[in-house]
Amino acid sequence: MSDFDAIVVGGGLAGSVAAYTLASAEKSVLVVERGNYCGAKNMTGGRIYTHSLAKIFPDYQDAPLQRKVTHERISLMSPDSNFTIDYSARELEQAGKESYTVLRGPFDQWLAEKAEDAGAEYICGIAVEDLMIENGKVCGVIAGEDEITADVVILADGVNSLLTSKAGLSKKAPAIHQVAVGAKETIELPADVIESRFLCNPGEGASWLFAGDCSNGIIGGAFVYANEESVSVGIVATMSEVLKQDIPVYQMLENFKNRPEIKPLIAGGKLVEYSGHVVPEGGIHMMPEIIGDGVLVAGDAAMLCMNLGYTVRGMDLAVESGSIAAKAAIKALDAGDTSKAGLGVYKSMLDNSFIMRDMNMYAEAPEFLENCPGMFRGYPEMIRDIMTPLFMVDGEPRQHVMKLAMPQVKKQGLFKLGKVAMKGVKVL
Repeated sequence: MSDFDAIVVGGGLAGSVAAYTLASAEKSVLVVERGNYCGAKNMTGGRIYTHSLAKIFPDYQDAPLQRKVTHERISLMSPDSNFTIDYSARELEQAGKESYTVLRGPFDQWLAEKAEDAGAEYICGIAVEDLMIENGKVCGVIAGEDEITADVVILADGVNSLLTSKAGLSKKAPAIHQVAVGAKETIELPADVIESRFLCNPGEGASWLFAGDCSNGIIGGAFVYANEESVSVGIVATMSEVLKQDIPVYQMLENFKNRPEIKPLIAGGKLVEYSGHVVPEGGIHMMPEIIGDGVLVAGDAAMLCMNLGYTVRGMDLAVESGSIAAKAAIKALDAGDTSKAGLGVYKSMLDNSFIMRDMNMYAEAPEFLENCPGMFRGYPEMIRDIMTPLFMVDGEPRQHVMKLAMPQVKKQGLFKLGKVAMKGVKVL
């Protein structure tokens, strides 16, 4: 007889939601988390879209969420200009449609407490080094000197998961153009200062994404999120591009923080956290197999992340995949069949969820962004060269917008711009 019905590797969003769902169904479940506490190893920008959370936790607003996002800001930066769109809509603030900025440390601990209250057990500060496999079936984990058995194992150990390959599920290692490296700082500021600088009401905040010079013109971007009493500032850049240049990501972050658009936002703040992270950006094409004999894969370990340029998602996918993995495990446990076939319902449940519908819909987005270098160097300068004379009044003769715009558009290539626009509309 196994020690547990299920073992979950990783105490992040997918892992703790899976544990909560299993424990709520009166299954014995153990979560093994390598950090000293849940959230200790997690970096996020970050924001969570609450729709998937709300289905599982009706009291989700009691969680340590930071600020409701009421302003969506997107900027294209050249070395000496910044073009920003600021969008807000009351519909985006409605329950089930809203999103919040979040700090993963306290949020992950809240989720773990929910799972523990439901009956899940946690072991923190120890890494799962290997899987127990008998006759080709995963039947437990090896953590330190301990061998712990279970009828099913859920791998939710993040993008750097080594266990998926040990379970025989990984495709070849992700290509360096499919992953990005990120650096983030959390800068502490009083709540009223944040509200004043971000032009937000108490309890409200902004999500601000940047492309262009912020990443030194290479494929990548920057983010600024307004938390309750801190601001998250970070840079993410595709690893293949980072390796081609001399400026490391941490220096990009310093340069970004010193931009005149950013420096006043964080002036006088206290640095309270610095972290780095690898981000899966290849979309559906870099997903491993997610089902094996006795094993399922969820969250970042399944490479469930979407970067569309104007929005970045991962946490809502992690929550939903953790819930679905647990439900599939429960069905298999109840049927007494945790083989690959018995766990196969996981795939059909994922396929019928928003996760795979969205992953399939945006399947070509990573390739589009990778093959659109003008988005990061070229288009920001084009916008600058159109907008600067548009707003400049210096006593010189004025020109109509068309005469200002066409030379700059032709410089980039009218046909090329049209092709990029059509492709972008199609895949994004």
